Amino acid sequence: MTPAGRRIVAAAEELFYNRGITAVGVDLIAERSGVTKRTLYNQFGSKDRLVAAYLTERDQRWRSLVRAAVDASDTPAEAVTAPFEALRTWSETNTRGCAFINALAELPDPSHSAYRIAANQKLWLLNLFKELAATAGCSHPATLATQLLVLHEGAVATQPLSLDSLPESTDLARVLVQASLSHGQ
Repeated sequence: MTPAGRRIVAAAEELFYNRGITAVGVDLIAERSGVTKRTLYNQFGSKDRLVAAYLTERDQRWRSLVRAAVDASDTPAEAVTAPFEALRTWSETNTRGCAFINALAELPDPSHSAYRIAANQKLWLLNLFKELAATAGCSHPATLATQLLVLHEGAVATQPLSLDSLPESTDLARVLVQASLSHGQ
């Protein structure tokens, strides 16, 4: 991506995340990124492709943070709840909830590229929970993965309300993992 393209994505991310995808026009993104609309369209072709680029960049950062948390885990059981630890770090600078949930709400058409990126981010996390649970020897890893995803997403969704449900969600996730390990033996 060119330097102008990176500036455009950075401006789009700040605006889309804080104001909403449908509420922000390309004029404002171009102005904030210091480029012309023509440059924006030359770089991305359309607002939809820019939205997709914004979500893809965000998804890559999130996945890197989660993978680092998994890699830093001392045990396979600890790794199962590592995405909750990653969320704690992520939430220090991302306080308006989940950009992917927001995108799914704003762009409900499953054929929209941004919808697919957001949906795939959730499926990736579900599959990661399942893989980590299986590796740790948890019983019924698919069921546990769904439970952990619901807890994780609930913590994200309630974040803008200042409920600080992440510590309780993390504790409950650990309880579920431990119970699953006990039943698996």
